[in-house]
Amino acid sequence: MPHEPGSHPATPPISFADHTRIEAALANLELSVRRRLDGLLQGNHLGLVPGPGSEPGEARPYYPGDDVRRMDWSVTARTTEAHIRQTVADRELETWIVADVSASLDFGTALCEKRDLVIAAAAAIAHLTQGGGNRLGAVISSGAGLRRIPARGGRPHIQYLLRALAEMPRAEPGAAGRGERGDLAEALEQLRRPPRRRGLAVVISDFVGEVDWARSLRALNSRHDLLAVEVLDPRDLDLPDMGVVTLFDPETGRQRDVATTARLRREFAAKSAQHRAEVAAAIRRAGGAQLTLRTDRDWISDVLRFVIGRKRGWTGAAPIGAAPATAGEAW
Repeated sequence: MPHEPGSHPATPPISFADHTRIEAALANLELSVRRRLDGLLQGNHLGLVPGPGSEPGEARPYYPGDDVRRMDWSVTARTTEAHIRQTVADRELETWIVADVSASLDFGTALCEKRDLVIAAAAAIAHLTQGGGNRLGAVISSGAGLRRIPARGGRPHIQYLLRALAEMPRAEPGAAGRGERGDLAEALEQLRRPPRRRGLAVVISDFVGEVDWARSLRALNSRHDLLAVEVLDPRDLDLPDMGVVTLFDPETGRQRDVATTARLRREFAAKSAQHRAEVAAAIRRAGGAQLTLRTDRDWISDVLRFVIGRKRGWTGAAPIGAAPATAGEAW
């Protein structure tokens, strides 16, 4: 039986800033994830699409008794002989993670940086979807460009993927002015083309900036179940009363001294709430589920609550305000 959120002590802070201690940080992260998420999905691993399969396979000649609804008319027309299209059963889950580690993620004022939460979320996804011949791949977006890690199975591959994500170099301040800004829309397009077998796509980002990725996310939903993991810091939502402070934009390198007056704090909170609503609406229109992780909260408890809510959806007992999960959802 899975533990309810709050039955374990809070997850210890995580940090991958020191590259000489990445192996130790990853080992501690794995222990935390395994201790609190082990067995959470046992008995609930469903095929992506029930039935004989959904992936197109090879064509073969028609034999009496075959299902005529599987007739491949294009091959039949070319060969003048009746053919049917075979399908490949969806018995294995292929999960792709789109991880955003651009400069805006190199920030945190609470238990960790947002970048650390990206790695932690990827570790949780890897643990929840591993086993049974499942495969995991990643597209990592940073100011230095995109890195693609092919989808493979097994614990050594998961460790390699998480290590590669943790070791991604940080963008230099002002990299966006030199055209080195992370592009989430481009990363989504890289995942969509060429088309891949139906699976689960997980997008992990703070979604800061223009919502220019919405169209790519909707297009991705045509073949994949979608999960968007939004990573936030308290200072993304509001500003404290700190007098005169220097604000620094890591993407562009620009700095500005501002007085945190009551009016400024109200306007900042209103703009932030508006942007968060736009992000949530774009994810909802794309047909994706949304999980929010914060640097000032126990992120594993948030993952637990989310997954337990999805499990209730499988049985028809969805939490209040949430729609039941469809039969094709992987987890």
